[in-house]
Amino acid sequence: MNHKVNEYIASQKEWKKELLALRKILSELPLQEEIKWGIPAYIYKNKNILGMSAFKNYCGLWFHHGVFLKDEHQLLINAQKDKTKGLRQMRFNSIEEMDLKIIKQYVIEAIENAEAGREIKPKRNTKPIIIPEELQKELSTNNELKNCFNDFTLSKQREFCEYISSAKKDATKHRRLEKVISLILNKKGLYDKYKNC
Repeated sequence: MNHKVNEYIASQKEWKKELLALRKILSELPLQEEIKWGIPAYIYKNKNILGMSAFKNYCGLWFHHGVFLKDEHQLLINAQKDKTKGLRQMRFNSIEEMDLKIIKQYVIEAIENAEAGREIKPKRNTKPIIIPEELQKELSTNNELKNCFNDFTLSKQREFCEYISSAKKDATKHRRLEKVISLILNKKGLYDKYKNC
């Protein structure tokens, strides 16, 4: 059992009993328990299967590729229709609502789906990278910056460019440019600090 998950559950005053019940059935399955995105995550053979979380009005599970589950008991919801392709949630308002045997069946089916390779692949962003004028000027006069920038993946390059371009005021663009230059030279992505939470 992961001690960070212990801490997460201990910090939940409202849903501790429910989270412990869910965790118990998850611990009986061949899942690796971690904290990802700030919540307990359950992984099977390096594939994200589901997450467990508590919110203000409910607690529950979300299945990363829940769209492939049969959902015979009609327990799954798509929290963001038209946005979410594969993710499905299972929400609970009390421990009495939980049928742990049925929940376990859903998790086993999710593991079987992962084993069979059923997953939604994220679409690659194919739109071209538009380097803002301010950054382009710096890249053309600083070879070290240019080489470091080119070492980043296209998605990270796009993040830097969009971060600068999305600023409305020139002063904000200038501040963002300075931040981006520092990150690039230190070989750090714009959102890297959030990836190890």
